[in-house]
Amino acid sequence: MIDPKLELYYRNMKDLFRSEGWKQLLDDLSSNAVMINSVEVTKDLEDLHFRKGQLSVIANILNLEAQIDTAEQQQLEDVEEAA
Repeated sequence: MIDPKLELYYRNMKDLFRSEGWKQLLDDLSSNAVMINSVEVTKDLEDLHFRKGQLSVIANILNLEAQIDTAEQQQLEDVEEAA
């Protein structure tokens, strides 16, 4: 059986992913990523590294739903194997 706290976490995350606010956030982040990824407006090496960090964070957020789905599936498979 899956841990009740973990089950609640997955349920809450799914609720979040279905919300309009989440969809709007993803749209905004996707638009921002295009602007941030522009080498033409990069001032110097420090700015390039800063932009790289921003893009990394944005990518993690954009992929969060897939990461959570994968983790949940793995957890369910582990529970089934243990049974």
